[in-house]
Amino acid sequence: MIKVGVVGCGTMGSGIAQVAATAGHHVLVYDKNSEQAYKAGEKLKSIMDRLVEKGKKTQEEADAIVSRVKFIDNLASFDECGLVIEAIVENIDIKHIIFKELEDVVPEDCILATNTSSLSVASIGSVLEHPERMVGLHFFNPAPLMPLVEVVPAVQTKAGLAEECKKLMESWGKAPAIVKDTPGFIVNRVARPFYGEALRIYEEGWADFATIDWAMTELGGFKMGPFTLMDYIGNDVNYVVTETVFASFYYDQRYKPSFTQKRHSEAGYLGRKSCRGYYDYSEGAVQPQPNKDEVLGKKIMDRILCMLINEAVDAVFWNIASIEDVDLAMTKGVNYPKGLLKWADEIGLEKVLANLEDLQDKFGEDRYRPSYLMKQMVKEGKTFY
Repeated sequence: MIKVGVVGCGTMGSGIAQVAATAGHHVLVYDKNSEQAYKAGEKLKSIMDRLVEKGKKTQEEADAIVSRVKFIDNLASFDECGLVIEAIVENIDIKHIIFKELEDVVPEDCILATNTSSLSVASIGSVLEHPERMVGLHFFNPAPLMPLVEVVPAVQTKAGLAEECKKLMESWGKAPAIVKDTPGFIVNRVARPFYGEALRIYEEGWADFATIDWAMTELGGFKMGPFTLMDYIGNDVNYVVTETVFASFYYDQRYKPSFTQKRHSEAGYLGRKSCRGYYDYSEGAVQPQPNKDEVLGKKIMDRILCMLINEAVDAVFWNIASIEDVDLAMTKGVNYPKGLLKWADEIGLEKVLANLEDLQDKFGEDRYRPSYLMKQMVKEGKTFY
């Protein structure tokens, strides 16, 4: 069994290390901040203690997992690793420095992986002398609990490496999806309308935050409404992702950010972490009640869902991922109640197309253009499954 290296012991790095150790690998974790490394080690022990208390692990299993994780203070210790996963700050310059240093110490057959969620894997690997060993392994937070891993081969990645990594992730108990190296990969691209169209509906004056959230949870079956979820993620974080995807797609109107979210972020209304976002989380605050008009709620839900489905269809059209992997990503990565393409079949693609064409005709905006693949499938009477 290969030895695994992890660079960075923040929330993601520590979580990935735990996953690899639980799968039986010896794991080396490097962080230039020794205090951060110490805290990560203590946190791992604490997590294992809780799992033992809950009966999910025996004491022997927990001790074995902890013993397989070693925190190191020098990248040279990765000289026996078969896989090294970088999980540091989303800064291309810092990642370049780390990967150039890694290439000097790891074995020739070592796979170098990045956990990036927003940067080009091809760009990160461009500094390597052997970029063919580079791949994206995008875990979702918290890594020990979230099953999805987006496996992202770059244009330089050697043939077969993505499939090899997919099998490895499956052996770790994960649900891997292979995805093209494009902005947002699957999840952060396809999920944009969940936030963006909800904000647009609010800005048009259809409904308030609570009503839109109610429509998506009670009628749509989503675990969280878009405004509750943005408050959970952090408006600053979510806005930056939207802005990044918008710029990366050459300012395609489908990904256009919202002034409402920008102003909330600028005001410091970041969500739960600041005790104020779209909702007030301060002690004793009274939350607004939704308008439970089911006709209105159905219109809200249908509009957002059609935009999500259109994005999923387009991801298939542009060969970002397979039909199965798109649906896998949205159910296992962001807990959608159904795969969007399976949902499209249930609703009927002709109905989804009619809704989008109505929106495009009403607003005259490219934002609502239906995917070419959707139009072709309706014309030919095809379904995804």
